[in-house]
Amino acid sequence: MEPSLQSTAISEPDGGNQSRKPGITGSTLKLIAIITMLIDHAGAVLVERWMQQSADGTGIDGIYALYIGMRSVGRIAFPIFIFLLVEGMEHTRNRWKYLIRLWIFAIVSEIPFDMAFNLEKSQIFSGQLLELGYQNVFFTLAVGLMVCIGIRIVEEKPFKNGIKITLNLLMTIAGMAAAELLRTDYGGIGVLAIVMMYLLRDRRVIAVIACCIILMFSSSLEIVAFLALIPICFYNGERGWKLKWVFYIFYPAHLLILWMIGSLTGLLG
Repeated sequence: MEPSLQSTAISEPDGGNQSRKPGITGSTLKLIAIITMLIDHAGAVLVERWMQQSADGTGIDGIYALYIGMRSVGRIAFPIFIFLLVEGMEHTRNRWKYLIRLWIFAIVSEIPFDMAFNLEKSQIFSGQLLELGYQNVFFTLAVGLMVCIGIRIVEEKPFKNGIKITLNLLMTIAGMAAAELLRTDYGGIGVLAIVMMYLLRDRRVIAVIACCIILMFSSSLEIVAFLALIPICFYNGERGWKLKWVFYIFYPAHLLILWMIGSLTGLLG
């Protein structure tokens, strides 16, 4: 998931500390998403720079194959994070605290994100730590969650169906526009995928398929995202290990580590 959630986001759904049912717990799903995201980002930050520096063409085919392979694996992560986001919204005691937490970590993660993806080392050492042309995926998740909370509020009101549909459509369009204006990872397509996952949340397989179809409009490589359906189908609805803060901490931390590796190896100019 580069530049492409209770709270399994990026918290696990309620349940005991250990699974009592067969299948995959929320914490296991989260770890799968984290690992595939790490592979993706290592490809985007390190292997892509390695490929760019192989100007003489030596081994370029092998490096390119490695790059495409790592970026393809990374396509699995975002649908899982979206699924966990929706699960988190359904189970959290306070949706607004959940949303605030996402916005806080979106801001906290932006400097590490820009260092890894958007800035040259010379710019960083000259004091520039932000580049507003492309924002991290926490912003996409936060905007998507805002829309879903708005839809939930409308669902609970005694409005006629036509009014509900109109309001939900307007909120979705506004969320997509906000993501595009903020230039977030996955942009408006990402927000639409989140909304679709929420609207179809009672039909898990259809929800994931619809989400992945939408994501394919951002890149043909997103066809690999359909593989996320496998672990999600085995999700047993239980929390598993208490990993509430793992993703929040891991996301900015792994970006800083990748930047350090790239800087020390000379891959990041």
